[in-house]
Amino acid sequence: MAVLSTNRAFPTLPSMNNAPRDPRHDKPKKNPTRAVSVFIVVVVLIVIGTVLFNAIREKREFDRDNAQPSAASDVRPAVPAIGASQ
Repeated sequence: MAVLSTNRAFPTLPSMNNAPRDPRHDKPKKNPTRAVSVFIVVVVLIVIGTVLFNAIREKREFDRDNAQPSAASDVRPAVPAIGASQ
């Protein structure tokens, strides 16, 4: 039976400090700072990866568009110049 306090408007129950603890409540609380720091690290890594990817892709496009002719393709047959002063 519950022990009532002298204030009849708000009855109180006896203290349950001796009751066994529920093991579900033994887990430590999550640290929100850790979640934010992991999020920031992931975002920074994605940004660095994107910058590197774009730089490599643009360099390959530049090299492809401005490629120097190779030595084998630079060889031209000897053709006499027509109309050249002799």
